[in-house]
Amino acid sequence: MTTIGLLIVDDDPLVRAGLTFMLGGAGDIEIVGEAADGAEAVAMAGLHRPDVVLMDIRMPVMDGLTATEELRRRPDAPEVVVLTTFHVDEQVLRALRAGAAGFVLKDTAPAQIVESVRRVAAGDPVLSPAVTRRLMTHVAEVSAGPRRDTATRRIGELAEREREVAVAVGRGQSNAQIAASLYMSVPTVKAHVSRVLAKPGFNNRVQVALLVHDAGLLDEGGDVG
Repeated sequence: MTTIGLLIVDDDPLVRAGLTFMLGGAGDIEIVGEAADGAEAVAMAGLHRPDVVLMDIRMPVMDGLTATEELRRRPDAPEVVVLTTFHVDEQVLRALRAGAAGFVLKDTAPAQIVESVRRVAAGDPVLSPAVTRRLMTHVAEVSAGPRRDTATRRIGELAEREREVAVAVGRGQSNAQIAASLYMSVPTVKAHVSRVLAKPGFNNRVQVALLVHDAGLLDEGGDVG
């Protein structure tokens, strides 16, 4: 069984203790450290090289958004799951744009938080289709012209089949659903997704979805070719 190294980051010692107790009981998760702020999280991530970081947003010294941006710029970047009390707000959106693989609410059931850690460690985002739809609605409210230009340029650098797969990812489809809709095998879809994620600016499936939306490709009648 592969063990997932987890770093827990929260400025509240009681929250950290509760998460450590809860997640440390999972046989496939090893708590490699705890941090009380973003700066400490960045330093500890370099020391312990966790697979996943469970990151609070609002913290002193360095907030979780800045810490996420710093961690995800690293070549050996850990996956980041944002801890928040809000379903979708501008800070959560910024964290996702920085490369966070998703977010969980602080009042989420323990078993679901454990499953979220496992999913991002396996390369899957932790955003349900319902949450993705709310997120995209929020994105539509805050999107700006320069952001669309940047997204359009990045999407335009993809090959045709890669663009089609990226748009399907933006719709929240799984690899199996993409395979069925685009008449590909699942291994072929995985290969296309891997090639997309290997390109600059495409950090993970969540970021692909945001770029596709910013480029206007999820709009009704949007051209994916």
